[in-house]
Amino acid sequence: MVMHRAATHDRVFSLVSPACPAAPFLLNSPHSGEDFPACFLERSQLTRDHLRRASDLYVDRLLWPMASRDVPILAARFPRSFLDVNREPLELDPRLIDGVIPEEANSRSLRVSGGLGTVPRVIGEQVEIYAGKLSLDEVLARIEGYYLPYHAQMNAELLRLHALFGRVYLLDCHSMPSRLAPRSSGHSLPDLVLGDRFGTACAPFLIDAVEREFTAHGLTVARNRPYAGGYITEHYGRPREGWHALQIEINRALYMDEATMMLHSGFFQLSRVVHAVLDRVFVQELYENHNTGLHFIQSAAE
Repeated sequence: MVMHRAATHDRVFSLVSPACPAAPFLLNSPHSGEDFPACFLERSQLTRDHLRRASDLYVDRLLWPMASRDVPILAARFPRSFLDVNREPLELDPRLIDGVIPEEANSRSLRVSGGLGTVPRVIGEQVEIYAGKLSLDEVLARIEGYYLPYHAQMNAELLRLHALFGRVYLLDCHSMPSRLAPRSSGHSLPDLVLGDRFGTACAPFLIDAVEREFTAHGLTVARNRPYAGGYITEHYGRPREGWHALQIEINRALYMDEATMMLHSGFFQLSRVVHAVLDRVFVQELYENHNTGLHFIQSAAE
């Protein structure tokens, strides 16, 4: 039987929202957008190609084929260097903004101190995006025009899935360089890093199942180090309420040339593995481990 699905495309996000989702999962790619607003390119002192290096390139392409399984998928269309939805709404950097920062803003987070607030000041190894400062009005306009609609849509999809299934799982998908920056010792990273905020953002079933399935395909997997999950994982991961969130970081060397930023043949193999892993995790959740997940929620609430 053919399922009907709604596909939405606008300047903020692309969305596949099946009328009858096959499982209580939402796949999210918040950093793979490649639609650079003209005003942003005009304000930046960096080229588009340079700015692309801050993005999780092609992660959305790994996920889109899952739409044929009637799985909801959400992806940002704008680039991470323009606005980062994996931050608090007002993680604002005083070094970037010309104006009085609102009192409710968080200007002291570690992310802001590194120049990586809601509107980033730098990319890569502290390369400044702008030659000067941005006005507070310009920053707030990006948040109102892009950040708030993106999170509103994500929240709506999660609420819908929770209402349909009584539980919901958010898989927040990202990419990472094959090696840490030299100042962080420069050692190589595993094929994947799974982040559940050190056990607080999802039921053990979810991270256990994802790790087991990727490992079964010969990939190396680490947990929470060096990436435990950002704002999205922390904010939406509320397992006591039946909301589970897991961040998945994929090593870019598996599917692209990091120097040229072009896909290589590994992309097709990785794509098949990702789809096989997700299919298996969905089956386990629906038919094998749902009671285990409920037991975890009940135990945590006691």
